[in-house]
Amino acid sequence: MRLSIWWWALCPILTTADLTLRNPHFLGDQTSRTGALVPYALDPLPLGSVTPNGWLLDQLQLMADGLPGHEHDFYRYVRDNPWVGGDQEYSGAHEALPYWFNGLVPLAYLTNNHRLKDQVLNATNYVLSHQQPDGWLGPETNVSEREFWARYPMLLGLTQLAEVEAGTPLATQILDAFHRFVNLAHTMLSNNYHGYVKREGQNFDDQWGRARAADMIMSLQWLYERNPRNQSAKLLDCMDFFYNQAYNWTHWYSDEVYPREDLDTLPDNFTAANWPLEHGVNIAEGLKFGAVVRRFKHDDQLANTSRRAVGLTMTYHGTPSGSIIADERLAGLSPVRGVELCTVVETMFSLSYIYHALGENTFADQCELAAYNALPVMTLPDWWAHQYVAQTNQPMCHKLEKSPFSTVQDIGQTFGLDPNYPCCTVNHPQGYPKYVAASYVREGENGIAHVLLGPTSVKTKTRAGVQVEVLCNTDYPFAHDLSYSIHADNSFDFLVRIPEWAQSVEIFVNEARLNHIQPDSVTGLQRISLDGAASTVRVQLSTEIRVQPRANDTVAIYHGALLYAIPISYDLTSYPDSDYPNGPPEVMNHDLVPTTAWAYAIDPSTLRYKGMPSSQAKLPNPLWASTAPTAITATVCEIDWSLQDGYAPNPPLAGNRTCSSDPFDIDLIPYGGAKLHMAELPVMNLR
Repeated sequence: MRLSIWWWALCPILTTADLTLRNPHFLGDQTSRTGALVPYALDPLPLGSVTPNGWLLDQLQLMADGLPGHEHDFYRYVRDNPWVGGDQEYSGAHEALPYWFNGLVPLAYLTNNHRLKDQVLNATNYVLSHQQPDGWLGPETNVSEREFWARYPMLLGLTQLAEVEAGTPLATQILDAFHRFVNLAHTMLSNNYHGYVKREGQNFDDQWGRARAADMIMSLQWLYERNPRNQSAKLLDCMDFFYNQAYNWTHWYSDEVYPREDLDTLPDNFTAANWPLEHGVNIAEGLKFGAVVRRFKHDDQLANTSRRAVGLTMTYHGTPSGSIIADERLAGLSPVRGVELCTVVETMFSLSYIYHALGENTFADQCELAAYNALPVMTLPDWWAHQYVAQTNQPMCHKLEKSPFSTVQDIGQTFGLDPNYPCCTVNHPQGYPKYVAASYVREGENGIAHVLLGPTSVKTKTRAGVQVEVLCNTDYPFAHDLSYSIHADNSFDFLVRIPEWAQSVEIFVNEARLNHIQPDSVTGLQRISLDGAASTVRVQLSTEIRVQPRANDTVAIYHGALLYAIPISYDLTSYPDSDYPNGPPEVMNHDLVPTTAWAYAIDPSTLRYKGMPSSQAKLPNPLWASTAPTAITATVCEIDWSLQDGYAPNPPLAGNRTCSSDPFDIDLIPYGGAKLHMAELPVMNLR
């Protein structure tokens, strides 16, 4: 066991090149570019190259059979959305169907689910066939009501679909529609940023579009690199337009500006002025802003914006589970405050992008942390219900007597169809599908690398043209052995990412021990040169329990990529959703009421790891439940710590902790399976 703190707490704070912009919130007109985009450090693969297997395939199939795969059947904001000819929408931004589409495309194709593919294709056919004569994509017929924001997730979904349908008429239709849209977007943006910056008399809210501009620029870069059609200059112009009036994330992450305090202690006028930069989902999408813009600005200082964004956010507003405390506004480090599900999946997507773009191992570790902790804890094991926000210390899920959150209601941490607000219902399905799709990359001229670890397979070619197939069998992150069966039609380099938490590594190639193991100091990738034909590679990682100090003399407990928590047993009370009395019978709202104690202090010196039993042939399915395959045993005692307004308040300070029971042993389980949990634990010496 070793005591650890996160990397960013030890990193020097980088300086920002220019903090003297005319308006600190916006970037202003700054056209400066060259031709080709800065290449990714590690080339992402098109959708369809990577497929899930093992427990990840189980999860995606549960998603397909659960709420994510059935929203199109009954959920009015999808089934009857204006994008497909209906009239049901929760937001004037018309974002519901684009959010859903962005996640359903990879879910449908990664599970090869024909029912879901039909949903994707039906929606696509309607959207493309109803593209407006001037090129606008979407249901807005009144020109003054057009805003760009909802086009971002729709285009992310369409570009994924064009990748997986490459060479088909559908891919050509998507590219044709995208080019018509670019022509119109260039005209609108040239006209005083119409549809992007709100002007007098226009009826839309521009904060989402300007805060999340990186997502639109990503799609423009995708088209620029794959199918520019003599419109390269126009595409670069559009990138500039979106960048010039975006919220200025570089300025926000400067030493002089960034809020390190608990935001509840700051004056209201400060938070009101900076609301778009304090909003959790904006932040999650904005983490990649610098890395995205760097590709066409050719300014390596912009990479520092993403480095600082991740470092400062996770240091001062990060959860032990790998996401951002923002309910919906940044809220400091309190385990009482909420983590929004939309923020979790957008954080995962941004971190995978930053790792591809910059190739720095820490971002992949952070992405895995969110994927294997923050995401699964917020869904019930069958994927039919989810939370809007989760608390790090969450001994009860029910309607609170009084909400401790900034803009989230008292039902926000219950499980259900759309607790608090519908955005997370339509947006959360992107999480695991996009994680799987991002898990392999091309490296250099002749390398294929496994970078986000888990049970997955890839079939692709290196840049040099070598055909490669890799199958990874593993129970990672519950076990740390990865077995690869590899076939190639010529020699190539296979690489595997070694997480920063791994204390030692053994690798066997065709059953022979690899003697020289030295992962790249930046990417974490270990290179293994293989001849053609068939090969086997076994990677064995070892690690110890890690104890991360948190605020107020508390700790979080880790082993490998997993956060561990004390699980709280509960009674599940379920009741129908009154808005959908004729929906699927699985559509229910749920309260989780504890049946065991929850107020514990822990002695970190007593921690003992219990790995998977050798007799366990396969992980359970559903996986993220209280029947966890691994555990950490600890000595704890109950302490005086009572509920406040129906939730667990901040733990008592060190000087106010007294055991109210004799010490005893308890098993901590992976956080994702503990729907009621205590994960930020007060420390006491119980020996």
